[in-house]
Amino acid sequence: MARNRSSRNRTTFFFCTFLAIIALCAFVPVFAPLPSLSSHLPHDHSHSRHKKVTAQKFEIANDMFWKDGQPFQIIGGDLHYFRVLPEYWEDRLLKAKALGLNTIQTYVPWNLHEPKPGKLVFEGIADIVSFLKLCHKLGFLVMLRPGPYICAEWDLGGFPAWLLAIEPAIRLRSSDPAFLHLVEGWWAILLQKVAPLLYENGGPVIMVQIENEYGSYGNDKAYLHQLVTFARSHLGDDIILYTTDGGTRETLERGTISGDAVFSAVDFTTGDEPWPIFQLQKKFNAPGKSPPLSAEFYTGWLTHWGEKLAETDADFTAAALEKILARNGSAVLYMAHGGTNFGFYNGANTGGTESDYKPDLTSYDYDAPIRETGDVNNAKFKAIRSVIKKYSAKSLPSVPPNKEKAGYGPIDLQKKEFLFDILNRINSIGIVKSETPISMESVGQMFGFLLYVSEYAAKADGSVLSIPKVHDRAQVFISCSSEDNGGRPIFVGTMERWSNQTLGLPKIKCISNISLYVLVENMGRVNYGSYIFDRKGILSSVYLDGRILKGWKMLSFPYNNLNEVPKTNPVIAYSESIEKSARRKAKENVSKEPSFYAGHFSIDKENDIKDTFISFNGWGKGIAFVNEFNIGRYWPMRGPQCSLYVPAPVLKQGENVVVVLELESPSPKLVIHSVDQPDFTCQLTSQTSNEDQVN
Repeated sequence: MARNRSSRNRTTFFFCTFLAIIALCAFVPVFAPLPSLSSHLPHDHSHSRHKKVTAQKFEIANDMFWKDGQPFQIIGGDLHYFRVLPEYWEDRLLKAKALGLNTIQTYVPWNLHEPKPGKLVFEGIADIVSFLKLCHKLGFLVMLRPGPYICAEWDLGGFPAWLLAIEPAIRLRSSDPAFLHLVEGWWAILLQKVAPLLYENGGPVIMVQIENEYGSYGNDKAYLHQLVTFARSHLGDDIILYTTDGGTRETLERGTISGDAVFSAVDFTTGDEPWPIFQLQKKFNAPGKSPPLSAEFYTGWLTHWGEKLAETDADFTAAALEKILARNGSAVLYMAHGGTNFGFYNGANTGGTESDYKPDLTSYDYDAPIRETGDVNNAKFKAIRSVIKKYSAKSLPSVPPNKEKAGYGPIDLQKKEFLFDILNRINSIGIVKSETPISMESVGQMFGFLLYVSEYAAKADGSVLSIPKVHDRAQVFISCSSEDNGGRPIFVGTMERWSNQTLGLPKIKCISNISLYVLVENMGRVNYGSYIFDRKGILSSVYLDGRILKGWKMLSFPYNNLNEVPKTNPVIAYSESIEKSARRKAKENVSKEPSFYAGHFSIDKENDIKDTFISFNGWGKGIAFVNEFNIGRYWPMRGPQCSLYVPAPVLKQGENVVVVLELESPSPKLVIHSVDQPDFTCQLTSQTSNEDQVN
């Protein structure tokens, strides 16, 4: 999804093996080890081997959809398999069925399935084939959106970040031959898995989307035509290909493909009068080939960190939907169920400039009728279901109950290690040296954090640090190896992409050179608009008192091998060393230096395993893991999200371990809480990031 968001929003060193390995572990329960696969090998492009079931046919004629010779009204909803644990796919789909939906629409994020070149992942939460088969089993049709660009409030719009490291640079979303070659290789793999699941072959897939809202971005028709060629070569000539663009003449002119080879669908702001837009849609489809379809009917909206939680009125949303359905129009709810941006996959937006950066929450609740937790006992679900019931060709099934929730109480944490304590354990092979800083992607790291290290001579009156372009948030530390504290790093302040302020470095008496540490967090790549080429890390020269500082080391460990189990697991090591006196010991040495904390809570009986939420009220900013699963980012100091959703399949009977990387402000009591309700009430901070500077 996307569009002009400002007008539509109504309502590492420490990578040091430690955190890196934590990140590698993060999805272990979800991704199983895979056999070695090679991306972009030659493939048989023939689709004729897939046996066609001639009795099944989905087509467009007389400005209507036709299913097996009968008129068909699409009443669908977006539900993304990659934002829901596989154990909960069926629960969410059954609730979508009870809502009255007959079609599921889903994106396919390339970066999830090929996190590095040739490394393919199609298991666990990435098992798209199993998801499509489950949709079929439950009686849904499927509209598939394989991109290669998907937007979706997903990191880099679904593109793998390693595309940004290719030299010479390739042009994403264009007819650049180098880019198209990579897309062709990816689609050769993906679409061969999809082809047997087309409706004509007995499967659920009735339509496949080309690109995504391209008219809001570019006008490269050669690019769109080449995507059509790729799709047809694997899926055949009978499948309906479609585009989706904003309901204006300009976006439709730029994003559609003339003729009858590709159907043009539209999206528009909820509350806009739909039928004039559907009349405009007709002008971009062949005669008789324009069934009115809102391919993204917005049930809510996204929320960025630092914003009030986006909410839309239930009755208003349902009334807008009825305007479409009452005249036999088709609509796909975006979202029917939002889910969660687990791990580091959340996207971001920008305003008018690249520095006006707005990262998305971990929660992708979206104020959808089926909430992040799968709950359906809400006004929006009831209002939309009431409308759909009037126009559904079948009686609606009963509504499944909400999943039970539990709060397991306070969790005492013990500080396990300062992040900087593991510097000496970093393998020198993993250190990249350069005269000037280089990006995360160029270092080979796609997510998380990267540590930049340099040094400078002490000055009597201190120094001023300037980093014109840092993506996205940097914590700055200095140390002097000749000091009595052994050169322990001292926190100086924070530099942020959206404020771009200079930072005063304090005066230190130091015989040796002063070491400068800049810890940069990738908070999610931009997924929409002209600034989508969003590399991370330090992307400019670093200036000290107006002069370029040279001689840098980049310390990292790759975070993107989500389907590999690391040889050593520090999370387990942390849990094994937790002592009964953890809370008392953890209170010692609370500081603003990034640190790992660990704690545990017990579930006595298997029947007591329920969904829960980890509340970080009173904490600062960081990431959290439960039983080695990365449940996402927390930032209650910025808000509005205070708690992270922990689905029951992540938990187990007995001891459950929580590991937290707190970047700056641990709660003095070093306690987090497992609670039974989500919390989006954290106050927005109005303080600037430099208030905590050492002066």
